[in-house]
Amino acid sequence: MPRDSLSQARTDRNAALLDVMVLAASADGKLSPGELKQVLALVIERPEFEGVRAQELSAMVEASAKRLSHGRSLEELLHGIKERLPNHRNRLLAFGLATAVALADRKATREELGLLKTFQASLGLTEEEVSKVFVNVEQGASLAEVLGEPLEQLYAETMVLVSAADGEVRQDELSAMMENLAGDPVFKEASLESANQYLREAVTNLSTEGLPQRLTVLAHGLSTHGQRAKAFRLAVRIAYASGKPSPSELRMLDLLQATFGLADDEVARITVES
Repeated sequence: MPRDSLSQARTDRNAALLDVMVLAASADGKLSPGELKQVLALVIERPEFEGVRAQELSAMVEASAKRLSHGRSLEELLHGIKERLPNHRNRLLAFGLATAVALADRKATREELGLLKTFQASLGLTEEEVSKVFVNVEQGASLAEVLGEPLEQLYAETMVLVSAADGEVRQDELSAMMENLAGDPVFKEASLESANQYLREAVTNLSTEGLPQRLTVLAHGLSTHGQRAKAFRLAVRIAYASGKPSPSELRMLDLLQATFGLADDEVARITVES
């Protein structure tokens, strides 16, 4: 997938997430400057927007408020939001962020609860998922636990993409990946069988769905800057496992950098440290 398309996918997702938060803040039919500031404060704290400068976030929030003030119906707005959130994980994340806005003052109003119910129906979420979101938000916990799709699977898949860049996954590359899975703190809870399963599924996903689709999954699934940086670090380890990356492996690292939106100086630092 071209860099521009990957960048646009991230931009669309972030805009949709902000739209949901701004809608939640305006549940009573208006959005005061104070409420807009409250949304911005929450956005700045969220890991999903980590790595985006405060000034840029402020502009994004204001753009969202302007976009939502054009008189379209709530049904139309939610349809547009859903279109920009192409998978269930991101729709669940959007609902979680809206819930965080609604519960920012420790209790949601009747209007806010009604709007969250509308969000739930529009985004296709179950009662069990909604309940887990409320518990996590009320406890101040990360939303990662209710978003499904294990991070370990996505990390393993990032490594497989690099190892398969030349058209196949060699045994020595599998051995290097297993060493990473066994030795990295990210996988400390994973058994040997789980680690093998992550790798098998990653290879299967790549062969059946193709590279563009899997890059899109990673772009949406690894939703925080820290997660993306971690995944890229693991990919670099695989690329340099034999001493010198092949041209195809270097091209894959470039694609992953674009997918994760990492700056050149950060990539250089990760490469040196790995």
